[in-house]
Amino acid sequence: MKARYPIEYRFLKADVARRGIAGLYTATAMVAVLMALVDSAWAQDTRAQRAETNAELPLTGEELLLDEVVVVSAREQLSQAPGVSIIGRQQIEMAPPVNDLSDVIRRQPGVNLTGNSAGGQRGNNRQIDIRGMGPENTLILIDGKPVLSRNSVRMRRGGERDTRGDSNWVPAELVDRIEVLRGPAAARYGSGASGGVVNIITRRPEKQSFSATTFANIPENSDEGRTYRSTIVAGGPIDERFSYRISANYNRTGADNIDINQSATPFIPVTDWWTGAPVLGPDGEPLMQRDQVAAGREGVVNTDFRGLLSWKLDERHVLDFEAAWSQQRNIYAGDTLFSDVSVSDLNQELARGGHETNRVTRTTLSATHRGKWDFGTSNTFIQWENAKNRRLGEAEAGRSEGIIDSRYAKDRKVITLDNVTAKSEWNFPLNIVVPQTLTAGVEFRGEWMDDENMTSGQEFTAGGGVNTVGNPELRNPKSQSQLYAVYLEDNILVTDKFILTPGLRFDHHSESGNNWSPSLNASYALTDELTLKAGIARAFKAPNLFQTNPNYIYNSRGNGCPYTYGGPCYVVGNPNLKAETSINKEVGIGYINEAGWNAGITYFHNDFKDHIQSGTTPVGRFNNQVVYQWENVPKAVIQGLEGNLIIPVHEKVTWSTNATYMIESKNKTDGQPLSLVPKYTINSNVLWKATEQLELNLGVTHYGKIDAPTVDFYTLRQAGNTRSRSPYTLVNVGARYEFNENLRLLAGVTNLFDKSVKREGTGNAAGANTFNEPGRAYYISLTGSF
Repeated sequence: MKARYPIEYRFLKADVARRGIAGLYTATAMVAVLMALVDSAWAQDTRAQRAETNAELPLTGEELLLDEVVVVSAREQLSQAPGVSIIGRQQIEMAPPVNDLSDVIRRQPGVNLTGNSAGGQRGNNRQIDIRGMGPENTLILIDGKPVLSRNSVRMRRGGERDTRGDSNWVPAELVDRIEVLRGPAAARYGSGASGGVVNIITRRPEKQSFSATTFANIPENSDEGRTYRSTIVAGGPIDERFSYRISANYNRTGADNIDINQSATPFIPVTDWWTGAPVLGPDGEPLMQRDQVAAGREGVVNTDFRGLLSWKLDERHVLDFEAAWSQQRNIYAGDTLFSDVSVSDLNQELARGGHETNRVTRTTLSATHRGKWDFGTSNTFIQWENAKNRRLGEAEAGRSEGIIDSRYAKDRKVITLDNVTAKSEWNFPLNIVVPQTLTAGVEFRGEWMDDENMTSGQEFTAGGGVNTVGNPELRNPKSQSQLYAVYLEDNILVTDKFILTPGLRFDHHSESGNNWSPSLNASYALTDELTLKAGIARAFKAPNLFQTNPNYIYNSRGNGCPYTYGGPCYVVGNPNLKAETSINKEVGIGYINEAGWNAGITYFHNDFKDHIQSGTTPVGRFNNQVVYQWENVPKAVIQGLEGNLIIPVHEKVTWSTNATYMIESKNKTDGQPLSLVPKYTINSNVLWKATEQLELNLGVTHYGKIDAPTVDFYTLRQAGNTRSRSPYTLVNVGARYEFNENLRLLAGVTNLFDKSVKREGTGNAAGANTFNEPGRAYYISLTGSF
């Protein structure tokens, strides 16, 4: 008789492929060492019969048979932690993303979209922000492999990049499911996962198939950009050993009109540039002026080609070879860091003409081995990722920073980033006192950057221990870093009710040194339907190649410098930075019954240490200007609540709701928010299977108040605009109709009640009103397959 497990710990074989996070990691040289260590220990008991019995399962490396008990890997048990959610294929089809998968992911508990700095610069470049830790602390994976192309975009002083992030490299039609891991469950993935992990898992055709999809999204407001998308996917078995998949995608989303935010631009007081104090008029009242009009959302053109060849060596071993080429080209809307487009005739010309000012091309090659051995299972891969970031030259200093510079308008500066990731993970079933599965893994990540901008900067000699090369023509445009990691986890069935998952990861980063990341997760079945879960883990993020490079220079004309020391200033890279770290804790209780009810609530608390930001403490002087470096901020704290509820209203109607409440999110040094996220977020959805052919969907999302920073991030003065973002609600309706097994129609309306949200400025001038939320739009999609 099988042992009794909590409900979420029982797995049907058919569910394994749906649940696993495929493609975990390699370092080929260290794999041989691991195999040598375990070979002698397992030579006497090969469990070959059990492996043969289990051979029909998909090779996910997640489930093993041990003494008639289903024992899963540590990774798979962590996927059942409270801070984990899975977005299935049906959810994606019923509420399809317009362009970026972040449109779907944002509806999960703990997830919002934010610009990539708390100051609001580049606010319309909204990316996945998990539990308020910021987009830079969200690690994106495709089939378990890291996506790091956004690191090829320069990081500005406020921590912002002019990038859409890394969630837009896979077309929606190719996605099987998306796994979102938050808190302690994400810490096992190493650098960059302090906030969470988003794993985009692609579809693998089991039989010969071909599909073609067209999609259109038409906003009611003609000032907003339209979207058109076409995707084809083909694949299936070639013979008994080989199968393939190829796909092609083209997606074009237009840019917003240059004047879309004109009506939302507020009048603000005229302030003294030095003191920040209001300037008074003859009547003694503050002088007012209309602030500069901020740009709307930028357009994007996506082109994507992918190919996969799978080779089944035998019943136990499979090799996958994959290649992909993707490109994102922008359609300029006029966005800058600090100013509107009117400050430059060239910017206006580029924006009104819908020109391209930057493009990122991403190329990947990878090989993956998934195996079943006499002693367990393994999953090993190696991936090369090349990102080329080409963009028109931009001004690099002061208020004009980020504006296309007429001196360089015909030059395209290129930043080339090569990433090599190798990872291997092995699962060993044990029965030492109690059933358990030991997971051992090794990982390597290498980054090599060649930045053409390095040799076109200004002369600079700071002294005071700042090792910047004075002559820009002599600066080395190349930089690099390497990370080596090893980790162990054990999924222990202490009793038939109590599961304990301890883990330990060690990372050595060539620039920031060593990091230990211990973790402990536990699950206890209070009853057959009620389970208590808790976890604690230490997570980290290594500094990026811009932050550690002493030749990466920013120059402010004065308005962007801490007023304490006055005048213009420089900010340069700091090779002595420590890694950001956080202690992530969560505890939750979940209820699931056989009738389909599912409810839970989770409390999370993150203590953030050594957060990296541009410095406020002088390290030298040059040209009579103060010099700062990137530095580690001592402490920050984030805490909140997440809840979920699924109600089977009827056999054909399901109602699901999740909510997030942010109790606290602030830098303990200055009391400012770490990320501009709503105080609370509620996502509710009703799915009705009206007929065998027709499904209807109603989705409602309510965003609470977003508080603005009260202190200007750059100058440390009182912020000129502290207006919060008022609460607002978005309602979406959609339908899915299957004419037959070969033809499917999707249609719907987003933002049904046309709650349009406008951006009010750039940087701190916008307060918390840093982004555009598009108004009512209509979409339709048709898929034909055979």
